[in-house]
Amino acid sequence: MGDKPDPQDDRQRIDRWMWCARFFKTRSLAAKFVGTGKVRVNGTRVTKAAHQVKNGDVLTFPLGDRIRVVEIQAFVDRRGSATIAASLYDDQSPPTPPKKNSAAKPHNPKPEAAPDSRARQELRRLKSKS
Repeated sequence: MGDKPDPQDDRQRIDRWMWCARFFKTRSLAAKFVGTGKVRVNGTRVTKAAHQVKNGDVLTFPLGDRIRVVEIQAFVDRRGSATIAASLYDDQSPPTPPKKNSAAKPHNPKPEAAPDSRARQELRRLKSKS
């Protein structure tokens, strides 16, 4: 009776797969995230956590400040270690752009010595003008 392979063995719920692949700490967080509609499977938006995914499907979703693009490679029955989770997918995400330092500090080198009386007089004159 159990000789035939179950056709569902090569599929898994998207929330369960994302949890097993360690994109989310809990399965309920994964289900809520999928429910927001921010996940795309092969370019199609998915809003149901029960959506079945299969090998070769490409998931696209925002996570943190990045857009993650992953291709499903395998499934597991139980959530395992991070090394096992990393083997479940092929990460095709674009590289993270370098962060721009928007609040760059002005260059103010430390003076070698305290200003003398003539330099202090000049500073007072400049400050009074502005």
